[in-house]
Amino acid sequence: MKTIRVGLVGAGFAAKFHLESLLQAHGVQVQMTGVTSLRPESRQAFGKQHGIPVFNDIPSMLPHVDVLDIVSPPAAHEEGMLLAAERGVGIICEKPLTGYFGPKGCGAEYRGDQDPKGPMLEKVVKGLTKLAATIRRSGVMFGYAENFIYAPAIQKEREIIEKSAAQVLRILGEESHNGSGSAFYGIWRYQGGGSLMGKVCHPLSAALYLKRVEGIKRNGKPVRPRSVTCRCEQITRLPGYQDRGFIRTKYHDTEDHGWMHVTFEDGTVADVISGEIVLGGIYNYIEVFANNHRTRCNLSPIGMVDTFNPRNEQFKDIYTVEKISTKEGWTAISPDENITLGYIAEMQDFLTCAAEKRAPQSGLELACDTISAIYAAYLSDERKGQEAAIPLV
Repeated sequence: MKTIRVGLVGAGFAAKFHLESLLQAHGVQVQMTGVTSLRPESRQAFGKQHGIPVFNDIPSMLPHVDVLDIVSPPAAHEEGMLLAAERGVGIICEKPLTGYFGPKGCGAEYRGDQDPKGPMLEKVVKGLTKLAATIRRSGVMFGYAENFIYAPAIQKEREIIEKSAAQVLRILGEESHNGSGSAFYGIWRYQGGGSLMGKVCHPLSAALYLKRVEGIKRNGKPVRPRSVTCRCEQITRLPGYQDRGFIRTKYHDTEDHGWMHVTFEDGTVADVISGEIVLGGIYNYIEVFANNHRTRCNLSPIGMVDTFNPRNEQFKDIYTVEKISTKEGWTAISPDENITLGYIAEMQDFLTCAAEKRAPQSGLELACDTISAIYAAYLSDERKGQEAAIPLV
């Protein structure tokens, strides 16, 4: 059994579920040989809690790992990926892949929502081109940690498309909830955008993935996105918004709601929605309309377990489902989100591919297409919904 040494970049919420999922992998022996993050206290606490060696930075950790798992804030992704590729180390990168985070050294004065989107898109595509060339030249395994792709519901739809030779005509998808708890969220220079980057990237990548599957099955090459129409809003900053305390309102310069209409090379379409203005927990789904079937992929809530709790305090130490605002009344509980949301399956694929030196289902081209589409969408929104071409790397 091959041993894969893994190092984590980041020590927050994502690092926790990545670690849990990495340790569930079978067929390979996983050794957690390092963790680093920007804050010394954070990496030290995470390393001590999980018994993982702590490093001050990525360069000092790279000689001790075979795969670098990047779960840091998006603004720090590109540097880690380039360093790993140049050293011949495999890469797992959490979504979003990368983006535009303002001029170098910018501070709180920077407003991404007011920055012209044409030059922004050009810079993003230039960065993606360099990143893709470096990774391809190195030949390392690259896994884009988009869990939607590995969710059991999406994988079942992949099987249906492949085995029934379906033509996918239209896709509808969404990820929404009542707002991120991260202190960095809502600040463009850290996140590279708002709801489109943090939320719509999930159903968008799933839609792009399913069209790739269809194209590869039928013609041996993926069907890729061609153009996008988009509108973004800042709903919680409207003068008439009435804040009742249930929805996050602290956004520096990003949208809290967004909608993208994507047209593919074959003329078929996908509509994906995101928002920070939805109560009741995470709302994740993908619906596929094909020429021979229709499938609803419910990722959350999924309805595996329904429980009624008359008093909120009874469940204070029981995890039910992410982003739920109250545990009182009926709740659709997720028994294990690492399974139902695809986290374990994605790590299994990445580690197996690292061991066998092959490409995973969620790879570099899909990651680049997702980011290109999002920044083309920001350009479309700036133009009041005018269609924008998606530059393909």
